Amino acid sequence: MTFSKPKLNFWQIINMNVGFFGIQYSFGLQQSAVNPIYDFLHASPDQIPILNLAGPLTGLLIQPIIGAMSDKTWHPKWGRRKPYFFIGAIICSIALFLFPFSSSLWMAAGLLWILDVGNNTAMEPYRAFIADTLNEEQQPIGFQAQSFFTGFGQFLSYISLFLFPIVFVGYTGELPNWIYASFFLGAVLSVTSIWWSMKKTEEIPPTPEEIERIKSEPLNVFSPFIDIYKAVLEMPKVMWQLFLVYLFQWYALMCFWQNNSKSIALSVWNVTPTNKEGYEKAVEWMGLIGAFGFIVTFSIAFYLAKLAKKHSPKMVHFVCLLFGAISFLFFPMIQNQYLFFAVIIGYGIAWASMMGIPYLMVVTNIPKERYGVYMGIINMMIVIPMIIQNLSFGFILKYFLNNDPRLAITFAGALLLLGATSTLLIKAKNTKTAL
Repeated sequence: MTFSKPKLNFWQIINMNVGFFGIQYSFGLQQSAVNPIYDFLHASPDQIPILNLAGPLTGLLIQPIIGAMSDKTWHPKWGRRKPYFFIGAIICSIALFLFPFSSSLWMAAGLLWILDVGNNTAMEPYRAFIADTLNEEQQPIGFQAQSFFTGFGQFLSYISLFLFPIVFVGYTGELPNWIYASFFLGAVLSVTSIWWSMKKTEEIPPTPEEIERIKSEPLNVFSPFIDIYKAVLEMPKVMWQLFLVYLFQWYALMCFWQNNSKSIALSVWNVTPTNKEGYEKAVEWMGLIGAFGFIVTFSIAFYLAKLAKKHSPKMVHFVCLLFGAISFLFFPMIQNQYLFFAVIIGYGIAWASMMGIPYLMVVTNIPKERYGVYMGIINMMIVIPMIIQNLSFGFILKYFLNNDPRLAITFAGALLLLGATSTLLIKAKNTKTAL
């Protein structure tokens, strides 16, 4: 039986993706505020990578399992994907609310684990929800709408680091009061944005054949692991090729997120996190320039979809990663704080591509009834490099880079160059014509 998905208008696609705004505000705080919190709680530079292990490890464990479970779920009232990303949003909101009350490094690290369980429970069923609902013609604009809201949510998280210290002054315990405000706002946005998308978008019911398949392969404690194992064995070649790109790309990004504020503090103000007032100024400035970078992201997101349709997703991603590499290589050299606005543009362009374009390379090569498990596997390809970075980079930073955050970001730039080169090796079948 052939089933044709209805064609949605632009605003229906936008409403469907609003939930990414709240999810990505939370991820933005993880990138921009969690590492400064660790610094304020007196973590040493080489401790930072291992303290970030929560995110990628929970992603490795949670996302493919939840994605596989959602493939085998259907409820006439609650749907297939919606129960998973709504529960994830609630967990995320609770963790965001509690995070600023961290009184020690290990309390903050523990809450980060909980926060990541929530985010990862929401993420891949949500991506699969978009793929379920849109036909192949509209998937490029759908995935780039994700990129738009990713940029917009992270823009807000970064700009809060600059604006909130003006309004919320002083400290509560070891942490500045603006951190409380940023995380409380995230707790609200996480649930409300997901609720909006759920309310505005109906899930497409499975076909009778899909329902029969779900009934014949009921969900149990072992089925997600079996599905993941089978999916990896049957994984299209293009996904293995993308994994090589991701190894360089996501290792580089972790290096950048962990060291950007400290790099600015050294290169512009010649201070380290031990100088609380000076370091807080660097964190605020990183918030401002990071926000500008995400303005670039959500400004260019839909244009990248058009470019991918015209020139192929592979070439678009290659060029965007080159822009990101140039941004990282120049970042540690800047001593005038205002020049960072020019340098961060390359990162904003690269991030716009990372959040949407790679999915276009693979979505036409995977069966639609297994979108959930394969979206989870794509996330495994993201988090494995992050785990490798968390376990290895503390040693590299301490013994080869002299605990210098500026050298860490130069190292990240070199890795992005390798990621861009690896993109040229991807051979996706029918990717361009399917758009």
